Amino acid sequence: MALSDTMIPNYELRDPDVRLMLDVRDGDAAAFEELVLRYQGRLMTVLEQLVQKRDVAEDLAQEVFLRVFRARKTYQPGAKFSTWLFTIANNVASNALRSLARRREVNLSPRNDREMSSDPLDQLALDASGLMPTRQVDRAERAAVVRQAIQSLGERQRLALLLSKFEGMSYAEIGETMELSAQAVKSLLSRARANLRVTLEPYMKEGAFPGPHSQGVP
Repeated sequence: MALSDTMIPNYELRDPDVRLMLDVRDGDAAAFEELVLRYQGRLMTVLEQLVQKRDVAEDLAQEVFLRVFRARKTYQPGAKFSTWLFTIANNVASNALRSLARRREVNLSPRNDREMSSDPLDQLALDASGLMPTRQVDRAERAAVVRQAIQSLGERQRLALLLSKFEGMSYAEIGETMELSAQAVKSLLSRARANLRVTLEPYMKEGAFPGPHSQGVP
């Protein structure tokens, strides 16, 4: 998203990561390493939730950073650095999901808790359902159920929810990333939360695992 020259310095002043990327543009290798350190974990959280394969998510994160590095010479700070980065991540993940769908390789089975922390997922379940579990449950079980519920969402709803929850992006920032208006993002998130509630409520109340094709708001 291009901005006028008079607006560009605002991003330089407000976003230290933009300043780092400008250093990368000027040939500072240490600045690029710093950006990788700052964003690698955050990228992995979102990508792993999107593709549900840790090894694929690791490859995609490397691809995102490779694209960032290749684009360094033409970089212009037309948005927050995180918004620009996750726009690239969205494109990379979308391409990968289409490829995985064609090859039928997406595996939605539960994984070891050590592969992905369940804490953010627990909070997402509580935020979405508005309910506390009525029984004591194993963390790995709950994390698996929440992952399954997230995967039941459409790709656009899932990405918007992850960017909102894990990245704390505003409607406008998510809109920049997904090429949507802020109002469209608000509606998308509302539908995503409604669908999660429909999927998770039987589990949170009664311990019933969500079905593979839970109905919700399109």
